[in-house]
Amino acid sequence: MCIFCEIIKGNIPSKKIYEDDQVVAILDISQATLGHTLVMPKNHYANLYEIDDNTLSHLIKVTKMIAKHYKEVDPTIEGINLLNNNEEAAGQSVMHYHMHILPRRKNDDLLIQFKEHQYDLDDICNKLKIKA
Repeated sequence: MCIFCEIIKGNIPSKKIYEDDQVVAILDISQATLGHTLVMPKNHYANLYEIDDNTLSHLIKVTKMIAKHYKEVDPTIEGINLLNNNEEAAGQSVMHYHMHILPRRKNDDLLIQFKEHQYDLDDICNKLKIKA
């Protein structure tokens, strides 16, 4: 059983922010930041690798629309993080594709940290480069 599929079907209550024929946006029950929202396709796709391009494109457009709306209606929002985790090693806990919208305010306690590493960028580029 996929908990997000159950939410989409209406079998589990949620606080819906937006819905159309392809996606639904709900407040995340954990509220990592005030207004933390999940945008997910109505059809089940486990992750980024499975979701079709048209659905993904629509989901990103809706995510942008919601983020802009939040900034317009809440003057305390000073920035927004978008986050998508794919697979367990990357922190995905519900295997139904979804995008997190995390409204940010000064002094909120959510920490997203990028640490510098001393990797060989030439080696990485040669390994990962997409050849046309």
